[in-house]
Amino acid sequence: MQRDARAFLWDVQQAADTILRFVAGLDVRTYAETELVHSAVERKFEIIGEALGQIAKLDPALARRIPDIREIIAFRNLLIHGYAVVEHDRVWRIAQTSLPGLRAAVAALLDEPGPG
Repeated sequence: MQRDARAFLWDVQQAADTILRFVAGLDVRTYAETELVHSAVERKFEIIGEALGQIAKLDPALARRIPDIREIIAFRNLLIHGYAVVEHDRVWRIAQTSLPGLRAAVAALLDEPGPG
């Protein structure tokens, strides 16, 4: 059975919340030096990118309402396929500056009445 596109929005929201909890109280240096944290954050970004990729396939109209969706999916691909060159500063910057906006956009979409 195929999942509803809104279920993937929930996955994005949960992964974003988790990332924000993981990095709370850290600075970029501590983040970069703590393998467990940066590995976990990268994994959650991979989930976000994959979930958004599934939304793009299942519901293109919904996908168009998510800011920067293509860039986010591309970031997921970088984390997966370019793992050897991932820059901790870049991941940190995205978590600090871009993730809260994505989280807010997804929350707003989830607050809308769903089908049926």
